[in-house]
Amino acid sequence: MGQPKVAQRYAKALFDLAVETNQLEKVKDDIDTIRSVKDEEMLMVFRSPVINEEKKVSIFEAIFNDKITELTSKFFKLVFRKGRMIALPEILASFDAQYRHYHHIQIIEITTAIPVNDEVLLYIREKMQNLPRFKDSKLEMKSKVDESVIGGFVLQSDDILYDASIRHDLMVIKKQFIENMYVQKLR
Repeated sequence: MGQPKVAQRYAKALFDLAVETNQLEKVKDDIDTIRSVKDEEMLMVFRSPVINEEKKVSIFEAIFNDKITELTSKFFKLVFRKGRMIALPEILASFDAQYRHYHHIQIIEITTAIPVNDEVLLYIREKMQNLPRFKDSKLEMKSKVDESVIGGFVLQSDDILYDASIRHDLMVIKKQFIENMYVQKLR
């Protein structure tokens, strides 16, 4: 049950407050710390309508009290008290998106059939950095393995998708055989 609008508003409030108080990097570290805890039971407790907000706040404090700043702690206590903890993953993701936008960081994800080494990632990053769209941006490369690509690669960054995979080529060939554009269709 997603709440993207709510998450964006809360993340923007935290982001703006962090910038205003010159604590953006500390809050970003706090967000990364909170995200690093991937215990499903804890998330189920935070999302449970049976457990009251005060109990959720005390659990959150017990886990993160010495690990995050006071600003972040107070913010998430407010999130709990407002009953918006169900949007926690979306708040974290929205904060990251705003942080990347603020620092002109763009993520480029490369998908290949087998893992690629750092040399290849660096080479692709340099090539992408020379494109006008990415000239003033810092690029972060993420690598993903998907055997269905068969060979080649798929690059994706925001709304750009460049598919140079064998899977894509095979789909194009299949479509050409089905349409058989070289033979006039019978009526």
